[in-house]
Amino acid sequence: MVKGIRFLKGHGTENDFVILPDPDGLLELSAAQVALLCDRRAGLGADGVLRVVRADAHPEAKAQAAVANWFMDYRNADGSVAEMCGNGVRVFARYLVEAGLAEPGDLAVATRAGIRQVRVPAEGDVTVDMGKALLPGPDTGIEVAVGARRWPARNVNMGNPHAVAFVADLADAGDLFAAPDVTPAAVYPEGVNVEFVVDRGPRHVAMRVHERGSGETRSCGTGTCAVMVATARRDGVDPAVTGEPATYTVDVPGGRLVITERPDGGIEMTGPAVILAEGEFDADWLAARA
Repeated sequence: MVKGIRFLKGHGTENDFVILPDPDGLLELSAAQVALLCDRRAGLGADGVLRVVRADAHPEAKAQAAVANWFMDYRNADGSVAEMCGNGVRVFARYLVEAGLAEPGDLAVATRAGIRQVRVPAEGDVTVDMGKALLPGPDTGIEVAVGARRWPARNVNMGNPHAVAFVADLADAGDLFAAPDVTPAAVYPEGVNVEFVVDRGPRHVAMRVHERGSGETRSCGTGTCAVMVATARRDGVDPAVTGEPATYTVDVPGGRLVITERPDGGIEMTGPAVILAEGEFDADWLAARA
């Protein structure tokens, strides 16, 4: 008899994930196994894996268990461990509600970047409090290059690192199969997510992204937040100074997200989160890649 491991498939603005319910934290995943699950030809296909573990059952989340019942163990498509995923946490929260593990409304999710507060209605878009953006600097001197083209970039950290570059045309970013060259490399010792941004209208931009460990994806939630902050500062907008929240619309290849920065620095991201399929895969198939 085939021993099956249950999975679900979901996406947020077409940033897609394999969801693995593992409440007791018994499923050990190597980087090679995660990469196989995410392989779009040999596996299930995804930009990353969301393992759903009770916070008190995961050593990295036990300290958060008093606040959040569930820990999002997120892995990139290449198997590397990631601190956070904005689209992923919306999908993660939507799964918790649809599975009956949480009630619609406000809930807390533990992540490697800290607790994320999520507002999940019974139906419709999900809103995540993404925390505060850090602008660690340097403010100048960072450059992103694709081929012979080079652009200055803004360093923004959303619990994970981002380099945001404003370009004339999103096609200038090339195919984004390979990671763009970012200098100086010492600013991002563990790699970086790179966003290319164009203006679409007042407080409205569009972007493409190369996600560290995944390549170009249809959307990146933390990336849209980093883009919003970088664009607002470029525009001279800082809610901490004005005392008024600022909202920007950010278009991604997979849809649209609405990002609001509050005067206290907190950033809220609102967008769709869809669970579209579920099934089982052969445990022995995965074990062969242990």
